[in-house]
Amino acid sequence: MTPHLTLILVLLAGLGACAPTVRLEAPDKPIVINLNVKIEQEVRIRVERDVDKLLADRRELF
Repeated sequence: MTPHLTLILVLLAGLGACAPTVRLEAPDKPIVINLNVKIEQEVRIRVERDVDKLLADRRELF
């Protein structure tokens, strides 16, 4: 064999040995997802009759 052909074969063998490996393994410890979420919502629908009457009589307030 020629030296160039031998070099090419050695390089190809070296590239074949460097094939990437993918492993799928379950973790030893459980996965913990810590979400600190605070949701506040306040809805006020009730309007006192006096305020409702005032708003109806004096529309220029708003």
